[in-house]
Amino acid sequence: MKKFRQICVLLLCLLLTGCTSQTSSQIKETEQDITAVISDTQEPENSIPDEPAVTDLFAMDTYMNLKAWCDPSAIQEGVSLITQLENTLSVTNPESDASHINASGGMPVQISDTTAELLRTAVRIGEESGGALDITIYPVLKEWGFTTQEYQIPDDEKLNSLLSCVDYQQIQLEGNSVTLPENYQLDFGSLAKGYTSDRLMKLFQDYGAQSAIVNLGGNVQTLGRKPDGSLWTVAVINPFSPSDNLCILQIENKAVITSGNYERYFTENGRNYWHIIDPADGYPADNGLVSVTIIGESGLLCDALSTALFVEGTEKAVAHWKHSQDFDMILVTDDGKILISETIADSFKNISAFPVEVISRDET
Repeated sequence: MKKFRQICVLLLCLLLTGCTSQTSSQIKETEQDITAVISDTQEPENSIPDEPAVTDLFAMDTYMNLKAWCDPSAIQEGVSLITQLENTLSVTNPESDASHINASGGMPVQISDTTAELLRTAVRIGEESGGALDITIYPVLKEWGFTTQEYQIPDDEKLNSLLSCVDYQQIQLEGNSVTLPENYQLDFGSLAKGYTSDRLMKLFQDYGAQSAIVNLGGNVQTLGRKPDGSLWTVAVINPFSPSDNLCILQIENKAVITSGNYERYFTENGRNYWHIIDPADGYPADNGLVSVTIIGESGLLCDALSTALFVEGTEKAVAHWKHSQDFDMILVTDDGKILISETIADSFKNISAFPVEVISRDET
């Protein structure tokens, strides 16, 4: 189109300078004809497809749905991106960065920019949460059987031995080189899907999309508003009755990511044991919360914080939010109360029977 414009402008200049016998009215008519051709040939800017490009897939151990109003090739590239990230971050892929780090025996490992970014985020949130998020918890997670589905309750001696090699502060990262002490292992499960949804939103934007939504196993992230200009409606699951919804949110350009004790668990002797492990004792985190939903612009941050605040428990989670400007939250306590940050009160609708308390940063 740019070349066509240049040709038309050149033609017009020749007509104006080289045809001295042409009248001014004829020149004006020629210019109008050329302008009409340009107008008819140019595609309308910011056009939105009538139907979205959509796909479903299974990746990162969960079912995913991608939907974007743009060229369908963006969805195809999105699937390729997910595969690439899974191959880089999955501990079950022996060629991944994660596996190379875990098998390093204390030696430095060269990693991708992606892995380095996730490590920096993990260390930062680990510090902000007082170690509630610790990606070196992986050996304990394996011992419980949450990575193999061979569930068991570890004995205390074994847990104490494994916990001696759990400490995110031992991660040494210099540029794209990481060193983890011998017998330490890490896992990106609390970060990978949030990071992936961020990358998908950027990809769709690069393809010109103004509206998109992805659901990566319950991790939801949106681009812009719906094509009709309305806000996206996202439901949060009721942790006491996972087949029902607890509340709904109206959002745009946000991620909504939940961690709950109902997602992955096993039952033994009448008690449930879930996959979110407290690094303090190696047991499933049981600090007063059954569900934590984080809302923010960064899927990576929301993913990491949903785990961190769940482990922190009610009081520390509220304090964490009060000292941050990066996210909003919905906390569900084990005695059936819903706590929400004040900045989402207008976009929040409770559809459960549980009482709601709005938390303010001004409260002491």
